[in-house]
Amino acid sequence: MYSVQRTVAAVLKAVLPDAMVRRLQLRWKQAAIRRLLIWPPIGTVASHDLLRRTTPISREYGADRGTTIDRYYIESFLSRHSGDVRGTVLEVHNDTYTQRFGKERVTRSEVLSISPGSKVTIIADLTSADHIPSNTFNCIILTQTLQYIYDLPAAAATIHRILAHGGVLLATVPGICCLGPEVTVWPCYWGFRPASLRKLITDVFPERSVSVESAGNVLAAVAFLHGLALEEVNRAALDAHDSAYPVIVSVRAVK
Repeated sequence: MYSVQRTVAAVLKAVLPDAMVRRLQLRWKQAAIRRLLIWPPIGTVASHDLLRRTTPISREYGADRGTTIDRYYIESFLSRHSGDVRGTVLEVHNDTYTQRFGKERVTRSEVLSISPGSKVTIIADLTSADHIPSNTFNCIILTQTLQYIYDLPAAAATIHRILAHGGVLLATVPGICCLGPEVTVWPCYWGFRPASLRKLITDVFPERSVSVESAGNVLAAVAFLHGLALEEVNRAALDAHDSAYPVIVSVRAVK
């Protein structure tokens, strides 16, 4: 392991400026320190321990321990529908998924937020975005966003209006989850079930064009509520589906 690290370090020093190498080394050290400070350590949490605790392992969905479990389901959903990510694409806060799943099919990428940011190209509130032209986007990627919008029918109407004919909405929302630390900045108004998401979307999209599904099971829900990371849970167990325990709910809708 250490010989591999030394080899990688030598290659980086040979091809990168010294200042960049120093920044990378600092980040590696910081990451190593964060791993040392994680308690209980990753990989040491036994299943029986979870049922004795009245406090979670992590209050950050497990993001401080690794990849969050809901992110695994979100990315699986987007991967299955990656062919829809094409043409002019709108995403919220950043264009990470546009670039990852759209690749060469995307001709224009737009990023929406209610406040300025380094990647933001459109400042708007989806409940009142009259300045965004109608029939503009071939795809809208909306992951874990709708729970922060109080006026959901207005947001759904805007999404439908700004999609081009034949355009696709790919959206995910939380099912069984905790309230994370971000709620002090962005109030979380809603949790969802497949029926509530379907009703919201079919109020503006043709019902035949709407497909709603959920992902999760009781093990995934318990692990996610405790803030365990993806790296700490058996991947095959996460893939078992039980509609009674939706960790996330997703929808694909075509205008």
